[in-house]
Amino acid sequence: MSERNSHILHEITPLSDKDCFYIADRIKSEFTYPLHAHSEFEINYIENAEGVRRIVGDSVEVIGNYDLTLIAGEELEHVWEQHNCTSKNIREITIQFSKDLFFGNFIHKNQFSSIREMLNNAQKGVSFPMETIMRVYPMLDTLSGEHSGFYAVIKLLTILYELSLCDNYRTLASSSFAHIEDNSDSRRVRKIYDYINDHYREEIRLEDLSHIVGMTQAALSRFFKLRTGKTVSDHIIDIRLGNATRLLVDTTNSIGEICYDCGFNNLSNFNRIFKKRKGCSPKEFRENYRKTKLII
Repeated sequence: MSERNSHILHEITPLSDKDCFYIADRIKSEFTYPLHAHSEFEINYIENAEGVRRIVGDSVEVIGNYDLTLIAGEELEHVWEQHNCTSKNIREITIQFSKDLFFGNFIHKNQFSSIREMLNNAQKGVSFPMETIMRVYPMLDTLSGEHSGFYAVIKLLTILYELSLCDNYRTLASSSFAHIEDNSDSRRVRKIYDYINDHYREEIRLEDLSHIVGMTQAALSRFFKLRTGKTVSDHIIDIRLGNATRLLVDTTNSIGEICYDCGFNNLSNFNRIFKKRKGCSPKEFRENYRKTKLII
């Protein structure tokens, strides 16, 4: 067992092979469950919990009064910590369901394409905006009280479909932290991804990438932004930061060593970019993340 996995609680959920999903709808005054991971997919809705800290992989954010997250990564560790929350009337709805809910080739039917794409993105964890939360809240609010198991499953599928229609949900963890590769239908984008993944420790020039895919630098920049939603330089930084956060968690290497090992050319630049993207310094990230771990 790896050093990383020995510190993560692997939750055994109440789901059996004959169950479609499990739901817990509760009022609580604090969050005490430790950092954990599980193979089941999970929807987690939290209300009246401003100040709680949500950790999903290497994403660390303090939530507001409402939070809705979908997690579909089997090894993606996550936790909600009390942090600065003082509310004694927190509502939490947790829905866990197996990926086998979409039996056989069901998930690959055209009618489920948006759900399929969302679940793929949710391998990194996804967070939904307020307007989407309000749209699905009436169904979330009544799901645990649904007496018919059949209609409860239909309502869950409807919730998933409505969530999948959201065009501005955010992915949370980096690809390297979630142990997945970014998928793309474009062979050119795949070539760029592969080159950056193999050479992120080195200087990567747009000129080199343009030669690999047979495009001018200007055309490559437009193409990549159109297909991925981010610039080439932003993607390179994301890959470098993802590997840096992994080293901060998994090793005792100094922050300087991690900085240069991940392709950043100076420590002050690394600290500045890390704090801008993660909201804390590399040192603070390492200290805060280790506090969430449970040795079992």
